[in-house]
Amino acid sequence: MPRQHSSGGRNQLMGITKRGNGEVRKQLVHGARAALRQFQRQEHPDRLSRWACSLAARLGQRKAIVALANKMARICWSLLAHERRYQPQEAA
Repeated sequence: MPRQHSSGGRNQLMGITKRGNGEVRKQLVHGARAALRQFQRQEHPDRLSRWACSLAARLGQRKAIVALANKMARICWSLLAHERRYQPQEAA
């Protein structure tokens, strides 16, 4: 789903693509839409919700939703690959 081109210690993270499982991609976008809506209602946001809300304010809701879906896919992959539980970073 999210593409990556890396060489020589330099990581280039690309956007979410239409390759792979379309159903998973659709569910990630729907989940990101619901998450962004909840983030905008939060009283004490964490780091991820602050990032998503500022992105929505700068670029618009739809682009922020797809960017959040991309980030959520990367987080899910990392959690599964390293067999860890999600620990949100607290607000500073």
